[in-house]
Amino acid sequence: MRVTLLGTGDTTGTPTVGCGCDTCTAARERGVERSRFSVHVENERTGEALLIDASPDFRQQFLAREVPLPDAVVVSHIHFDHIDGLGNAYRLFGRPGTDDAVPVHAADETDSRTGESVAGTVASKFDYLDAIAPRPESPFEQFSACGLEVTLVPVDHPPLLCYGLRIEDPETGAALALSGDTSYDVPKRSREVLSGADLLLADGIVPARFCEHHPLGGSDVRDGVPHTFGTKHMTFEGARALADDLDAADYRLVHVSHFPTPEEAFGDDLAVDGERFVL
Repeated sequence: MRVTLLGTGDTTGTPTVGCGCDTCTAARERGVERSRFSVHVENERTGEALLIDASPDFRQQFLAREVPLPDAVVVSHIHFDHIDGLGNAYRLFGRPGTDDAVPVHAADETDSRTGESVAGTVASKFDYLDAIAPRPESPFEQFSACGLEVTLVPVDHPPLLCYGLRIEDPETGAALALSGDTSYDVPKRSREVLSGADLLLADGIVPARFCEHHPLGGSDVRDGVPHTFGTKHMTFEGARALADDLDAADYRLVHVSHFPTPEEAFGDDLAVDGERFVL
């Protein structure tokens, strides 16, 4: 299983448009980027590629990393920085109107906030795209995509439903886990599915000290340290604690913002675009 981190930033990315902060400046000087979130997983046994979340930076990411176009997609939730890249399916994915349309797997639970499931939103938002085929999936029920076994698990990203996932090679046992956009308050059953992975990609947006600047402060406080920034994303400390809780063999923090200092933002365990792992 070859994993390429296509996008490792939050909704504005780093460098952020129009921003001259120290971290955005350092990113430009170092020639590194954190575009909007997306992960490419290639099954080397079958030659198939699975895309986790479709970033609005899709075109740039695929040109920069020279990875194959996806044979299937999994969407974690409906925020634009995770779903809007599906618009790139036009004239790129499959053969429209045939059985070669690319399956887009997403959860089938109805969100009380939207009245639709994530799969339903994919179907309605992109109903003009014959090149994709929405595939509703039930959380905790394993499904196959690109010769890999995938399980969606509920996490905590209010006010919308959001999902983390585990991807496992049924032949080698190699496993990748993604926390999804989430607070530290990941349900116990979901933690059990995500545990013991070879690599965990954990949502960490800022160091805990930034909670004093959030209108809602911080939450999930452990030993005086907020593990959640506001209600939607983990702090760096929370993401690292989750990696330890889940006994991940290795981990990287993703969905990172441009607010930390350069020293904080480019630490060894903070991902940048283009990192590759072989599991």
